[in-house]
Amino acid sequence: MTDEPDDWFERALAEDDDGTQSEADDASGSDDDREGSADEMPEPSAGDELVDSANASEPNETETGTDGSLFDEDFGTALENAERVSVDAEQDDDRPAGFSDVDFGFSGLEDTDFDDEPDSELPRTDLGIDGLDRMIQGGIPERSLLVAIGSAGTGKTTFGLQFLNHGLEQGENAVFIALEESRERVINTATERGFAFDEYVAEGRLAIVDLDPVEMATSLASIRNELPALVAEFDASRLVLDSVSLLEMMYDDRASRRNEIYDFTRSLKDAGVTSLLTSEAAEGNPYASRHGIVEYLTDAVFVLQYVRPDDFRETRLAIEIQKIRNANHSREKKPYELTSDGISVYQQGNLF
Repeated sequence: MTDEPDDWFERALAEDDDGTQSEADDASGSDDDREGSADEMPEPSAGDELVDSANASEPNETETGTDGSLFDEDFGTALENAERVSVDAEQDDDRPAGFSDVDFGFSGLEDTDFDDEPDSELPRTDLGIDGLDRMIQGGIPERSLLVAIGSAGTGKTTFGLQFLNHGLEQGENAVFIALEESRERVINTATERGFAFDEYVAEGRLAIVDLDPVEMATSLASIRNELPALVAEFDASRLVLDSVSLLEMMYDDRASRRNEIYDFTRSLKDAGVTSLLTSEAAEGNPYASRHGIVEYLTDAVFVLQYVRPDDFRETRLAIEIQKIRNANHSREKKPYELTSDGISVYQQGNLF
């Protein structure tokens, strides 16, 4: 291997390039140890030159909402509203408290039909999560920015791995940016669920970038600017960031946090990929992210939560689609399980 790259972008490319070569030379493959840290780069980086010479394609244009914005409503107003959300907010009276005793909360076996025509002609893509995809009419619009919100243990990372694996199985390329786990841990977790991430990395179809939060804090601008180049280099159509909550925690000042997260999500839009963020839920309110920002910046919001029956016999898991721009979808809360194969949503099941 040549000289160690001195920025995160070159390191990501070097790791996967080296993995591909090793696969050709040795059937066992190899993973390079990561070194160095990223610096802000006022001049074009070596990674930019690599992209220019190896892949002259330009990132796709950003797709936004129908109003030309990333937001559902005026951002300032939305944030002010979010700040006023109480962590002690109670669920609506029509939100059930638990599952039935039989068949994991099933109260009927009739599928809910979503036969209406899709409300736009945008290209669509499936998430790859059985049951949940059937709750979405026609699939997620491509290049959308998604977020899975949930507390610890609800399967947010599994959601992201399964989303990427579905695309990779169909011949797509992908990028996984990990802030909570190492590159090796991500690969091991995926392979334990039957997702061949080790093979995809060796083939050069999957880039896994693990970043220390401290490194992110000192080089966020560089990473943000180079994301489109990384996506273009791998010709990626899907991207996962796990998790955006760690980015938000870097900023004590509310205005700085809002502006930096806005700029980062904008860079994902500019990259022209379908992106999924994971986010911790606010304490006491499973329907809001920890800082009440990211749900206003994204095109689709999935809420993963625990449901505890009044008799306290067993804690269950339930998923709900809070919003999807330009797509019809069910608004019911449905039970799901975390299995050895990933997330399985019981689209026929009902809560009481």
